[in-house]
Amino acid sequence: APPCPPPAQICVAKCPDRYMTYLTAHGNAAALQYYRNFCTPEFKDARKAPLEVLKDKECPAMLIPSTPLARRCFPAIQAKKGVIMVGNETTYDDGQGRRRNVTELLEGAKKANVVLETRQLAMKIFEDYTVSWYWIIIGLVIAMVASLIFIVLLRFLAGIMVWVMIVMVILVLGYGIFHCYMEYAKLKGEAGSDVSLADLGFQTDLRVYLHLRQTWLAFLIILCVLELVIVLLLIFLRKRILIAIALIKEASRAVGHVMSSLLFPLCTFFLLCLCIAYWASTAVFLSTSNEAVYKVFNESACPFSGHTCKPETFNTSNVTKLCPDAQCLFAFYGGETAYHKYLIVLQFFNVFMFFWLANFVIALGQVTLAGAFASYYWAFKKPDDMPAFPLFSAFGRALRYHTGSLAFGSLVLAVVQVIRVTLEYLDHRLKAAENKFAKFLLSCLKCCFWCLEKFIKFLNRNAYIMIAIYGTNFCTSARNAFFLLMRNIIRVAVLDKVTDFLFFLGKLLIVGSVGILAFFFFTQRIKLVQDTAPPLNYYWVPILTVIVGSYLIAHGFFSVYGMCVDTLFLCFLEDLERNDGSAEKPYFMSQNLRKLLKKTNKGQPDS
Repeated sequence: APPCPPPAQICVAKCPDRYMTYLTAHGNAAALQYYRNFCTPEFKDARKAPLEVLKDKECPAMLIPSTPLARRCFPAIQAKKGVIMVGNETTYDDGQGRRRNVTELLEGAKKANVVLETRQLAMKIFEDYTVSWYWIIIGLVIAMVASLIFIVLLRFLAGIMVWVMIVMVILVLGYGIFHCYMEYAKLKGEAGSDVSLADLGFQTDLRVYLHLRQTWLAFLIILCVLELVIVLLLIFLRKRILIAIALIKEASRAVGHVMSSLLFPLCTFFLLCLCIAYWASTAVFLSTSNEAVYKVFNESACPFSGHTCKPETFNTSNVTKLCPDAQCLFAFYGGETAYHKYLIVLQFFNVFMFFWLANFVIALGQVTLAGAFASYYWAFKKPDDMPAFPLFSAFGRALRYHTGSLAFGSLVLAVVQVIRVTLEYLDHRLKAAENKFAKFLLSCLKCCFWCLEKFIKFLNRNAYIMIAIYGTNFCTSARNAFFLLMRNIIRVAVLDKVTDFLFFLGKLLIVGSVGILAFFFFTQRIKLVQDTAPPLNYYWVPILTVIVGSYLIAHGFFSVYGMCVDTLFLCFLEDLERNDGSAEKPYFMSQNLRKLLKKTNKGQPDS
């Protein structure tokens, strides 16, 4: 513990167990002997006047019955039948011959009560985990199996789910149009319903607008326009939607041939944990590398006031001779060396390195998965022409040939992220400022760099796929990927929205079903296993753990599936642009995609 001015902090063998003041203990040998246990080692002269002892801060002015907690002594406050007591007493002697009520100590012990209550809550939560941990693991295993089944079923149900969703949207909008028309017709002839929105003006009660025919007419027009737009999009984008569904089905087959890819996020998670541990340990080391700085404090005028001092040699220095009342007390943690002056720069560099390493680990995972799934697409006879261990082969190629490209892409993203962190820090510091222009400019910069970060993440992801396919450097891969996507922007938008919908539906289905099952089980509402559920202090503890864990598991599975879809999509676009179906340049896409696009490989039968 840092040295502090006595008696603010002193180590004792045992917390005090009785009320006592130094004024009452002085002159009583037995009481003073007990009181010495809570005085500083410098207190040796028992005949010293009490005022001198308290002025020199050699002993505390009062002892209160206390209990140990977290290596600290807190007042032993307890309530018995609604009566507040400390050490089984309701009053104490303040040292001036007066008895005071212990309730006056409550204000000073509020924080101690918060700590005690938090400790009790933590113990109860820990008890719940000890009796329910194996059921939590079973729930997470169910979520893992459900995620795997959903991905496998996508090759059969992807088209059905997408078209059902589209039909449902059209039907919902159609019902909205019908409802708006009925409300519009019902208000015909009613008093006040023909008032225009402009004449009514702004009203805080929004229900007033529902009594106007013009409101329902506006809703009717808006929904009709939306319905028309969606129908036209379906007519013109029908083929692109079918291609997106075919690619999603193909991605399900690819994951089925590279099943080890579903466990690869565990490797990425482990490496990210190492990055976080390295960053945290370095940050803690830098934060605790300061030194205790002592300053000269005095009550009268002294030329050495505020100067740095050393407690070991202070009593023998000239300061005590020139300033008898001066004391060498702990002031703060810090230092005056070059290292301590630039400590904030080292912390900033540590944050930057954390972002760089974390982005590198994520990039390594993305290029590894992209390499594995690209080997599936470019295998002419699937899966016979695939390597024996596609995931390990892709991981080895990434480490051997592409670490420089991954590091450069991660560096670009890390720079933008550090700038965003700096802007957030400046925004936090300027919250109390009155300069509205500075706040506006800072908000604009935060928005711009947020958009820039999203764009760079999108560009990096597709650049890593091109790196995995062709082995080109980062800049070349990013340029080729960007222009390839721009030439097929409508296909990109359709595929992105279709996959987003399926992933949202999958996560909602898995997390919702597992969460509901956990709720009924831990609240003992399933009669078949009612006696099996463990007794809990808070049933929401395992339920929330299962829900959060299920979401993370589903997110991990779908992140692999999303990388597979993106990789196959880029390979599909490259296949269309570079090949023509001839014997020299055959298409590598699956038979279903060739039929959908009405493409054939000349001289080679479809298989």
